[in-house]
Amino acid sequence: MKLILTTFIFFITSLTFAARPKHDYIRIKTNKGECTIMLYNQTPKHHDNFLKLAKEGFYNGTLFHRVIKEFMIQGGDPDSKTAKPGQALGEGDLAYKVDAEFRDSLFHKKGVLAAARDDNPEKGSSATQFYIVQGKLWTDQTLDNIQQTRMNGRQIPAWQREIYKTIGGTPHLDQSYTVYGEVVKGLEMVDAISAVKTASGDRPIEDVKMEVSVLKKREARKLEKKLGLRNNIF
Repeated sequence: MKLILTTFIFFITSLTFAARPKHDYIRIKTNKGECTIMLYNQTPKHHDNFLKLAKEGFYNGTLFHRVIKEFMIQGGDPDSKTAKPGQALGEGDLAYKVDAEFRDSLFHKKGVLAAARDDNPEKGSSATQFYIVQGKLWTDQTLDNIQQTRMNGRQIPAWQREIYKTIGGTPHLDQSYTVYGEVVKGLEMVDAISAVKTASGDRPIEDVKMEVSVLKKREARKLEKKLGLRNNIF
């Protein structure tokens, strides 16, 4: 009887573990569409911080307050919740920074989620402000040029160069701002927001508010199955 019970417990535990999603996912809804973002496990401090704020509803009602076409869309300033038209934004934050988490395998391809920051020497990230890369396509010549002029000669790996040439991104930000997630569904939202008209400070003339939520485990499992991530090491 003890053996049967032990086997049953092991079986149930195995099923539970097998059903656990490999990643956490965030949904961002706006009047320009919605997207789903996978948070990287390789950047645990940023992962946990963003997940905590999202679960608390911190981002609901904040704006994408800085938009630059072929570059990125930025949001997460708590001051933007009550901002008046034309008000300068981008200085709001919480009273802590998140330690930088640079990884060679994580870079600024189109669709990645990354942390904004001020000019602190440790390159610590804002507790709340983030951006999603739109970027642009590059050629070998333009990548060579940017390596020399904006990356202090640091070499972009060949496999990343191919992605910058075919998908796009913002390579000069690599290893300077922490990348900690990527859009896996709804990249059209980023393009739509990137196309809005802006005024002073790159703030959209028409407010682009966001609602941010965390996907439940069941929904995350279904998404990973659709994306083919269930049997892959990511």
